[in-house]
Amino acid sequence: DVQLVESGGGSVQAGSSLRLSCVASGYHFPSYCIGWFRQVPGTEREGVAAIDDDGEVTLADSVKGRFTISQDNGVKSLQLQMNSLKLEDTATYYCAAADRLGACGQNEYTYWGHGTQVTVS
Repeated sequence: DVQLVESGGGSVQAGSSLRLSCVASGYHFPSYCIGWFRQVPGTEREGVAAIDDDGEVTLADSVKGRFTISQDNGVKSLQLQMNSLKLEDTATYYCAAADRLGACGQNEYTYWGHGTQVTVS
């Protein structure tokens, strides 16, 4: 079974940095689209950053210049480096992975972690 486990969340002050990590088991790295999403209760889930089948990186406009996504194929992990955090970055962050080529739309990801909370004050 594929499992994605996020870590690295926490409560920080605005302007601080956090580094989220997602460790995958039962999933081959590099493989298909893999990325980070976030959600605030009562709102729709938002795509934050992703690496597609060809290794191309996509970042949401709201995080460009502040967040960086990377993957470590050796340890099968996906990272999200978050700098200059803002109040509006407060959310639960989820790691997600696709199970086939081209499945890069938010609703096409098959595997999801349980999330890690990021709170910026």
